[in-house]
Amino acid sequence: MTTPVTIIGAGLAGLTLARVLHLHGIPVTVHEAETSPSARSQGGLLDIHDRNGQRALRAAGLFEEFLGIIHKGAEVSRVLDKDGNVLLDEREDEGPGGRPEVPRAALRRILLDSLPAGTIQWGHRVTAARTLGSGRHEVTFTDGTAVATGLLVGADGAWSRIRPLLSDAEPQYVGTSLIESYLFDADARHPAAARAVGDGSLFALAPGQGISAHREPNGVLHAYVTLTKPQEWVRAIDFTDVGAAKARVAAEFHDWAPELTALITDSDTALVPRTVNSLPIAHRWDRVPGVTLLGDAAHLMAPSGEGANLAMYDGAELGKALAAHPDDIEAALTAYEEELFPRSAAAAAQASRIHEMCLDDDAPHSLVSFFTGHGQPTD
Repeated sequence: MTTPVTIIGAGLAGLTLARVLHLHGIPVTVHEAETSPSARSQGGLLDIHDRNGQRALRAAGLFEEFLGIIHKGAEVSRVLDKDGNVLLDEREDEGPGGRPEVPRAALRRILLDSLPAGTIQWGHRVTAARTLGSGRHEVTFTDGTAVATGLLVGADGAWSRIRPLLSDAEPQYVGTSLIESYLFDADARHPAAARAVGDGSLFALAPGQGISAHREPNGVLHAYVTLTKPQEWVRAIDFTDVGAAKARVAAEFHDWAPELTALITDSDTALVPRTVNSLPIAHRWDRVPGVTLLGDAAHLMAPSGEGANLAMYDGAELGKALAAHPDDIEAALTAYEEELFPRSAAAAAQASRIHEMCLDDDAPHSLVSFFTGHGQPTD
């Protein structure tokens, strides 16, 4: 295949695709809105699943590097009620098993380092994308430059500027918001919260609300508060007033155990709100010559632990399809999308059920049943 591939977005999806294409000798350029690899924090830990994320890393020839960044011991999880009672404590963690945890930033760095210099064009924020005809598209950037390409891949996330070339669908608020916090040097400075979180993941739930957290390397507790609230409620909070914002959010948990609310009130950083949005569960599009989507651009869904795994798997599968059809781009895109649509629809439906289950009238017991295999979510 000699047609250069243009990828928009240097997240895990776009980088995995770029790496697989590079392995197969297919020319590729990635355009990324951020100005550098360190322009922003890359978030916390990701559990990388053997059925998709790990398979993508094998296809990218990076599995051994992946094994070297596993955060050992972090695969364990526990479920608490709002009073701090431990309802489930999964202690067994044998390392690189079905879903080992790795820092997102380290995983992204492995992918970045695997690409030749110049593959990624930093500081290229898209302002517009249009069809030129005959399978070609043009993308314009904020600096006034533009690129025309015979194969355009939108890997630019939830608010993709490439998606409108294929679909009128837009992300919709699902009714819940996440509020992010960090506690540093937790064992020494926040011992009660550290004991509550344990060695891996914490899920403390009640109907309509929850506090989840993860123990990250170097004694960091990374937490998310989940609240079923209108977007207007979240927007009314001035998060630049750190103390007032903490007090407002913590007030929603006034009858919770203090070691849990400490994940809000004792945050060493300002709280950061993040709305939960999703595309339609069965999101798909008609085949448009010369363009397709990966990851959240294709199938944004509620948090379930699958997003990064699906994104990388999308990238690997598209890369393999293009390598298998070097002289027929449309055959490659058709083969990729025929597998993508049912795969992502099934994952989105499962994510929606899990998200609802964590906040339903039986929470946290519904999640305990799910983890123990006694209460699989159903349609």
